[in-house]
Amino acid sequence: QVQLVESGGGLVPAGGSRGLSCAASRGTVSTRTMGWFRQAPGKEREFVGSISWQIGGKTRYADSVKGRFTISRDVANDTVYLRMSSLKPEDTAVYYCAAASAAYGGVVTTSLGYEYWGQGTQVTVSS
Repeated sequence: QVQLVESGGGLVPAGGSRGLSCAASRGTVSTRTMGWFRQAPGKEREFVGSISWQIGGKTRYADSVKGRFTISRDVANDTVYLRMSSLKPEDTAVYYCAAASAAYGGVVTTSLGYEYWGQGTQVTVSS
């Protein structure tokens, strides 16, 4: 069983930056592709970004966050990060960390490919 715990959410002014962390069970980040998703009120959960567990840690981002958000990982500490900059009010959402099925080697952009989810952390961007 993989456990994921997000932290770092809060209130941020538009144009500001925020970093989220996802602490995973031991061995998770080195063996599973990790992803970030978000869900705004009244909307479906959407893909934000993904980082492969393979050497090099290939990443992929949603078009809406490309160039503003960056995913990184600390394999030794089983932690994944989401650095968000140039935040916009439309980035307001609950942000979820997820661990993909062990069957995947590369990035995973669909929620169906993720087996474990964190509880989420709220990010609110004020205008």
